[in-house]
Amino acid sequence: MPARNAMRKVLIGLAVLLIVGTAAYLRYRHPSAPLGVGYAGNRIVTLWSTSAQVREPVVTVNYGEKLDVLQRFQDQVQVRTANGTTGWIPERDLLSADLWQTSKDLEKRAASMPIEARGHTKVLSNLHIAPGRESLRVRQLNKDIPLDVLERQPVAVPVVHATGVGEDSGTSSGKKEDWWLVRAHAVDQTTMTGWIMGHFIDLDVPAPLPDYASSAGMRIVAWQELSRVADASNNPKAQYLLVGTHGPEGQACDFSLLRVYTWGQKKERYETAFVESDVCGKLPIKIQKAATPGGEVRFEFENLTGKGPERRAYVMRQTVVRRVREGAEPKRHKRKG
Repeated sequence: MPARNAMRKVLIGLAVLLIVGTAAYLRYRHPSAPLGVGYAGNRIVTLWSTSAQVREPVVTVNYGEKLDVLQRFQDQVQVRTANGTTGWIPERDLLSADLWQTSKDLEKRAASMPIEARGHTKVLSNLHIAPGRESLRVRQLNKDIPLDVLERQPVAVPVVHATGVGEDSGTSSGKKEDWWLVRAHAVDQTTMTGWIMGHFIDLDVPAPLPDYASSAGMRIVAWQELSRVADASNNPKAQYLLVGTHGPEGQACDFSLLRVYTWGQKKERYETAFVESDVCGKLPIKIQKAATPGGEVRFEFENLTGKGPERRAYVMRQTVVRRVREGAEPKRHKRKG
C-alpha cells in the first residue's frame, strides 16, 4: 500500500512537471527565424494547411501583405503572417523583397509620368516588372481592369523550342512585339505599375476617332485632348491630337502618323484639321494648353531622324495647326480632309 501511494505521488509529480514545462515552453518559446521575407503577390492569397494536394484553407491575406518565409518545398512556400498564422502558398503568389521594392520604385516613377492613352485588359493578363515575356510577374490582372498607358518598349519575341521558350540559346525569332508600361487600377482600389503585352490591351479611344483612324488604315497608339469648343447647343466638344502607325507592332517609332481633329461648327461634325505622316515620333507628347479660352495650344515630341533625335513643335490657333520650325516663322500647313 505505501509503495502504491508513493508511485501515485511520483506520477502526479511528473504530470505537474509536464504541465508546467509545456506552459513555460508555450509562454517563452521564440518563433523559428524566417529564411527571409516576401509579400503577397495576388489580390487574395490563401494560406493552406499543408503543401499536399489534400489540404484545408487556413486564412487569406491581401495583396502586398508582408510574410515571413519559413521553408520551401518544390513550388510551395511555407509563410507566416504578421499575427503568427502559418500556412503554405504557391511560390508564384509570393513576391520577393527585392521585387517588391522594385515594383514600388516603378510605381513612384509612373505616378509622375504623363498618360498617353487609357484602356483596359482584354483578358486575364500578367503584369511584369520589366518588358518581356521572361521577366518576373508582379501580379495577375483580371479582364476589364482599367489601365493608364504610359510608355512603349519594343521587345524581341523569344524563339519557342520543343522544351520551352528560349531555353536552348536565348535567341529571338527576329520579330518584335510592343510592351507597355501601365498603371492598373484594381477593383480593390489598389494601383499597380508594370509592363504588359500590347495585344492584351484594348484602348478606350473616344468616339468618333476609331472610325476616322480605321478609314485611314491607322493603328491608334495614343491621343491627347488639345482644347474644347462649344457646339451649336453650347455643349463642349473636345478637339484631339491622334497619333498612330501603319503595320505591325515592334517598330522603332512609337508612331509615324499624327492627325488633329477639330469640331466644325457649320457641318457639326469632326474635321481633319492637320495631317503629318513623315515622322518617327517617340512618346511622351508634351501638351501646353491655352492660357485663355480660344488661345494658342502647343504640343511637341521627340522625332527620330537619320541625323539623330530632334524636337518637333506645333501650335494650334482655333482650328489651324502649324509646325513651328526652329529659327523660322511658323509655316502654315494646308488643311487636309
